[in-house]
Amino acid sequence: MKKSKAVTAAAGSKVAVRRRLPKWALDNTESSGDEAYYLRSIGRALEVLNCFDGQTPLSLKEISAQMQLPESSLFRVLRTLEHHEYLQQHRDGTYQLSPRLIFGWLVRAAEHVREMARPEMEKLANAFNETASLAYLFDDRIHVLDCLETFHEIRMTNKIGRVLPPHCSAMGKAITAFQDRSLADRMLEVYGLTARTEHTITDRKKLFAEFEEIRKTGIAGDREESIRGGICFSAPIRLEDDRVVAAISLSTPTIRMDKKHENEVQAALLDAAASIARRLQGEK
Repeated sequence: MKKSKAVTAAAGSKVAVRRRLPKWALDNTESSGDEAYYLRSIGRALEVLNCFDGQTPLSLKEISAQMQLPESSLFRVLRTLEHHEYLQQHRDGTYQLSPRLIFGWLVRAAEHVREMARPEMEKLANAFNETASLAYLFDDRIHVLDCLETFHEIRMTNKIGRVLPPHCSAMGKAITAFQDRSLADRMLEVYGLTARTEHTITDRKKLFAEFEEIRKTGIAGDREESIRGGICFSAPIRLEDDRVVAAISLSTPTIRMDKKHENEVQAALLDAAASIARRLQGEK
């Protein structure tokens, strides 16, 4: 009996805190659905923000063409978004997402790349039984985005979220090589040309010469440059506009790598990177 009263009391308390829509809201919902609560001015502002890709600045004319709306109407929206620091205007009149929004956009874009790349990473890991990794460029730092490790007792490891050195890791070099010189210089300054092993390149001129070779071949290598006894190869993932913000890699202890195996790994990485690029562009 006591238990029954307790249950009844608990049930009564749940009913007491249940929230209900006010009558006016219920009437509007029944008659016109969610449209009754939709604010077109806010919706238009959000549509303007969706025009940006987080990388390319846009002019008023370009945004107007995307949204098929007159420039006079859009200008007020742009100024409002700029006033509240969701957009910033450059000296040439173009607009770009503010820093508070760019990072969120990068996280979403990176997650999309991770989803598209996962099948190719699994193929690489299964084909070679070695550690496959994925990296992504967040502003001026390259982070490990995903990793599939081999089950070998002696193996190369990676940690999701780890910041990669742009001068001595394969994925770091694969991404840095394709950036504008000003950004590449900034990336190297942020991390520093620190020697990890006796094989690490610390001379800026030699490093940029290697970057030029990476742009020609599409393959970056880390031959015991970041850690002794480890070798890693990476291929950049080119987006539709030829930008490179991600790279895929396969790493192994040097004892399991020879010239023939090296060529096979590099060819597989190029195929994987091209396949991921096609997936990102909506192709099969």
